[in-house]
This record gives sequence, structure tokens and C-alpha cells, in this order.
Amino acid sequence: MIDKKIIDLYINQQKSTYEIADILQTYPNKIRRVLLKNGIELKNKSEAQKNALINGTAKIPTKGKVRSKAEKLKISSSLKKHWDNLSETDYQKFVKNAKERWGLLSEEEKNNMMSAAIKAIQIAGKEGSKLEKFLLVELTRAGFKVEFHKKGLIQNQNLEIDLYFPELHAIIEVDGPSHFFPIWGEEKLFKQIKADQHKTGLILGKGFIVIRIKNLSDSVALSSQENLKNKLIEILTKISKSPPKQSERYIEIEI
Repeated sequence: MIDKKIIDLYINQQKSTYEIADILQTYPNKIRRVLLKNGIELKNKSEAQKNALINGTAKIPTKGKVRSKAEKLKISSSLKKHWDNLSETDYQKFVKNAKERWGLLSEEEKNNMMSAAIKAIQIAGKEGSKLEKFLLVELTRAGFKVEFHKKGLIQNQNLEIDLYFPELHAIIEVDGPSHFFPIWGEEKLFKQIKADQHKTGLILGKGFIVIRIKNLSDSVALSSQENLKNKLIEILTKISKSPPKQSERYIEIEI
């Protein structure tokens, strides 16, 4: 009888072993043994935490907490270091788990996620990516005059420049993963590469300095954003003092 009650509390009422132990005036390990004896698979730590948040028995530890920029950078650097040092075995395990989680989603959930992703890409195309907006704010703050998504820079050419620096006669183009990987298919990738090369050639041909940022990742760590910002400030400051020779007017940065 007691076993059925424990199973009901754990499975149907989504109580944790600690909560059940408290209800039945016993200890969590005994609850775990009963569940295992009855063939019940125990939730892992992540699932248990998720249930605790849903049931209101636990709170999100960071909710309402405002972190300083230094704290955010420290966390970002730590996460980047973790991913950079991830072994191939651990990476493949992560990929496998991600595919399994995707496989467990309903068709409606999958469609909603894909629709949200497409919408985000469309918005980024019209309003600029997060990285572009970050650079606009930070480089303006650093004292540079910046025009965002500049059109009509080259006569009779339907081109839009991500970031234009009129006083430096320089431009910055931020190229995301779709410029380098066949995210939308090989044919579209080929067209994108040709378009990028044509655009670069036209701009250089008009005497502008071109800085192309190769963003190969879907997201950029805060620490990487800061490093990129500092590098660009250094390059733009150098340009303002001494414009580069014609052979050095194309600069490429990979992040």
C-alpha cells in the first residue's frame, strides 16, 4: 500500500523524493529504494530541478538578480573556455542528447520552434543582427560616427552596408554562419559567396576600407563580443591616424 502511494506521489503528482520523504516522515534514500524496487526510473538532476521549479518548491536562483558587466564577462569567459576545451567524445554526446530531445518534441513544438527561428532571421535581416546592434552602440560610444544599414553609398548599386564610417571612409560587414555554411542549401550558399565577393569588389573599387567580420557561430559569447569591440576600436583608431595603403584596405576578422 505504501509503495503505491510513493509511486503515485512520484509519477502522478510529480513530487520529489525529498518531498515524499517529508510527507511520509521518512528519508529520501528509502523513497528511492522503493521506487527502484518497483521498476520506476529515477529522474536525473536536471529533470528533478525542472519539476521543482514547475511545482513551485524551488526558485530560479538568478531570478531578480542584476549582474554587473564584470560578472557577465566572467561567466561568458568561463562558458567559452568550457566549450573550447570540450573533448570530441563529450561534444558528440551533447549532439546525441540534443537530437534525442528534438526527437521527443511533438510536431507542433518542432514547427513552433522552426517558425520562431525563421522569424528571428527575418527580423535580423531587416533590423540588423544582435552583433551588428552591439557594435553600433559600442563604437558610437567610443566616439566614432556610424551610419547603420547605409544605402546608396555606391551609385546605381542596390547595396546595403552594415556599418558605415563616413569620416574614415570605411565600412564594416558582419557575415553570419549562412555566409559560410550551407544552412539554406548549397545553391544559396554559392550565390551568397558570389554576392559577398561582388559587394567587396565594388566597395574596394570606390576606395573604401572594408572590414569583414566572419561570425562562424550562431551566437557570440559576451567575452568574444568585448574582444571584437576592442579590436575594432584599435583598427578604426589606427585608420583615423593613418589611412592604410591600397593593398591593405581589406581587413578580415574571424570570431
